[in-house]
Amino acid sequence: MASTDHAQNTTPMMHDLKTDPEKAAQAERWPPDGGAAAWLVVLGAWCCSFSSPGWINSVGSFQQYYEVGPLKDYSSSTIAWIPALQLFFLFALGPVAGIIFDKYGPRPLIIGGTLLHVFGLMMASLAKTYYQFILSQGVCSAIALACISTWFSKKRGAAMGIMVTGSSVGGVIFPIMISRMIQSTGYPWTMRTAAFLILGLQIIAILTVRPRTKPVPKKMPAGRFAAPFREFPFVMLLLGIFVLTYGIFVPIVYLAVQGFQEAHMSEEMAQYLVSIFNAASLFGRLVAGYSADIIGRWNMFIIACTLSGISVLAVWIPAKDSSISIGFAILFGFMSGAFIGLSGALPISVSPLPEIGYRLGLVLLAISIPALTVAPIGGAILQNSANGWLDVKIFSGVMCIAGSAIVLVSRLLYTEKKLLKVF
Repeated sequence: MASTDHAQNTTPMMHDLKTDPEKAAQAERWPPDGGAAAWLVVLGAWCCSFSSPGWINSVGSFQQYYEVGPLKDYSSSTIAWIPALQLFFLFALGPVAGIIFDKYGPRPLIIGGTLLHVFGLMMASLAKTYYQFILSQGVCSAIALACISTWFSKKRGAAMGIMVTGSSVGGVIFPIMISRMIQSTGYPWTMRTAAFLILGLQIIAILTVRPRTKPVPKKMPAGRFAAPFREFPFVMLLLGIFVLTYGIFVPIVYLAVQGFQEAHMSEEMAQYLVSIFNAASLFGRLVAGYSADIIGRWNMFIIACTLSGISVLAVWIPAKDSSISIGFAILFGFMSGAFIGLSGALPISVSPLPEIGYRLGLVLLAISIPALTVAPIGGAILQNSANGWLDVKIFSGVMCIAGSAIVLVSRLLYTEKKLLKVF
């Protein structure tokens, strides 16, 4: 009887789909929320996340290695341009990637990004002078673009949550791998091994990541390009993210260097701080994502970023031995996980549907400029300040708290000053 009833219920539905082309098109567009093809896309996206943001999360390891190794004759601020360029291109190319994705889908991006990333790392393995390191690792290998397809609706949070763990896992594995292999096999073969690992993972991504529907080029009226800048709350959001990036990225870049120079950790243990930070960030992203569904994305973001600034001022400033430095890496990694995990969700929640991609690209641009300059600025403060590391830490903590306050102003404007609203 159950099967008969089901057949009776589905027959009119199938008839409607056959007789109504619009309903049929809607059913075709609706995400399947599962299935082998959908989860293979998640697997491929996870590989992209591991290979690109996961690699970027290990930039602190290279800052430390270059300062005591092949570029020891250069200042910290000069060396810092190498990881700074990697961070800049990761975020600044977001709008370009969005345009290519809309027109051609993810595959050209993944293939092009894979070739550039692997080629850049191979060239870095041959680099011996400063400009070679800049061109190979700072520019070429950073242009590795990854995309996610829209195969999920109700389960999109779970799918995105699984995908984003790839960057944290990569951020744990790469620093340990780099530290150990540099000592055992040397820098050139360390870079080549990383390149081969990334190539293998990206081949999986090339074979699995594909759009469910054929990409259709979208045109946005010229007037809409200026619309976000006429919206004062959104301008405040961009400013808040801009300021916050300075505070969040200083520890990411200088964690290993500070552990080695000020906390008197061994070179190997200082490298592990980056892995510890990324492991804690993995749990921080998952907890922030779950909590955001309860108290609101904006609320969770502001609370976590404020606590990140407090942890810098309260824990990192007195971190002059290994135990406190390790504790800070865990605490800051957990708290700051919300910045990467939720920064894209804020503009999406307040943007008109036709402008979501464009506005998200503006947020990525707001992140890219501090990402380019934060490491050289930190190096300049460290080199020229009488207080050294203290001023670097104060700069980071103050920027985290100031940025959180500016985002709070944006949130109050969007919610008509309702402080306790779930938003």
